[in-house]
Amino acid sequence: MRYRIHHTTRFRYSQPIRESVMELRMQPRTDGTQRCLEFELSLAPDARWERYSDFLGNVVHHFDIPSVHEELVVTADSLVDVQPDKDLPGSVSESAWARLDELKEEAEYWDWLHPSHFAHSSERLEAFARELSIRREADPLTVVHRLSSGITAALEYQPGATQVDSPIDDCLKARKGVCQDFAHVFIAVSRGLGIPSRYVSGYLFHRTKAATGLGDDASHAWAEAYIPEVGWLGFDPSNKMTAGATHVRVAVGRDYQDVPPTRGVFRGSAETELKVHVDVTKM
Repeated sequence: MRYRIHHTTRFRYSQPIRESVMELRMQPRTDGTQRCLEFELSLAPDARWERYSDFLGNVVHHFDIPSVHEELVVTADSLVDVQPDKDLPGSVSESAWARLDELKEEAEYWDWLHPSHFAHSSERLEAFARELSIRREADPLTVVHRLSSGITAALEYQPGATQVDSPIDDCLKARKGVCQDFAHVFIAVSRGLGIPSRYVSGYLFHRTKAATGLGDDASHAWAEAYIPEVGWLGFDPSNKMTAGATHVRVAVGRDYQDVPPTRGVFRGSAETELKVHVDVTKM
């Protein structure tokens, strides 16, 4: 499947600011079954940008606007091809738990097995895992499927219920949150079981708007878990599904702190109004 993605981010300042310095993670990844065929970035005010890959392989654009301005508009247009992944088995062998234990000694999985800024254990998280009866039994694939469906059933998706910097305890206490919270809960519980897990930012194509809890198109987030005998698998508990050909991966990280779409600072004393518009169209 091919998707055309138009993502506009508009910053309005309550009074003129003197400079903006910003980095972006908006270009979809090219790996696995996904290819970013086209990517175009435009800035207003106009500015020269540079590009590099971070330590996790995400494409990062960064720029500096040294002139006085009252508004900054970032527009990213992408054309992405996403192919269906291989058919998954219903389960893996119970010996996969032993293989997971071996991964603790491999540097490649260090970041995905240890606590991070937003995805870490707490008394409330451990109680939630017990409530869902999530523990080392059966096989790892069966357990992560149970975890994802349990999050969907136990927590309500509600836009605005939390903020981008809210700890997962806020979501668990209120029993409601957004895709970012659901992903963090999944990751923290999975890592507690010794299953490597990571955060994915990206986009979701809505087959029908009414079929999902997300309403209009928006940036999206889900989690991936590494399962021996299978590899990395995506889980989207906010939509009660596994991630597949309708999900466009932009960046992967330990949690949201690694991969916000925009991160920056400015010179001046002003309040900021942020508006984001995303449109995902199947070609």
